[in-house]
Amino acid sequence: MYRRYGKRLLDLIIVIPALIMLAPVMAIIALFVRIKLGRGVFFRQRRPGLHGRPFVMLKFRTMTDARDAQGRLLPDEQRLTPFGRFLRSTSLDELPELFCVLRGEMSLVGPRPLLMQYLERYTPEQRRRHEVLPGITGLAQINGRNALSWEEKFAYDTQYVDQLSLWLDLKILALTLWKVFKREGISQPGHATAEEFMGTPPLPPAQPQLASSD
Repeated sequence: MYRRYGKRLLDLIIVIPALIMLAPVMAIIALFVRIKLGRGVFFRQRRPGLHGRPFVMLKFRTMTDARDAQGRLLPDEQRLTPFGRFLRSTSLDELPELFCVLRGEMSLVGPRPLLMQYLERYTPEQRRRHEVLPGITGLAQINGRNALSWEEKFAYDTQYVDQLSLWLDLKILALTLWKVFKREGISQPGHATAEEFMGTPPLPPAQPQLASSD
């Protein structure tokens, strides 16, 4: 019952008042993004949602559009500004995702929506993370965020799919506030967020066991 109806109701009960109360904050952030990063306040990108269906995720921009002499975008680490780092460390860049929750494309809690090209790189078990709506926060975010390996993140994602409940969602939301306050696991060393997921390497074939003789 909660999975089918209650979860959506919880999202709306929280998100509608949150958007009203946070509207002035979001307006101020949008103004600073415009001043410091130029035109284009929002970062828009297609991400896979429920059952892998794409939707457009919204975030505040945290990077410039700086390019090299050949016109190619510079690496993320070079385009991420101090202001952008502040937005990411405080998770304020995530606030526009509340509109995605309002539209029913995301939930407050669930596996994070990743890149479209990752869909073909998942194992069948990892692909189960798309059996629920993607979330702004989730089990992986309260257990290490980007300090985790990809395999650890996906293990938490599938655990959430199996154990989804009202109590678990409330627990994750409460712990998320604490994690945001502590600013832990924001990025991997040497990366603006995390390294690209290239797929889980297959396990080596089992070696035959030699019979022992006494």
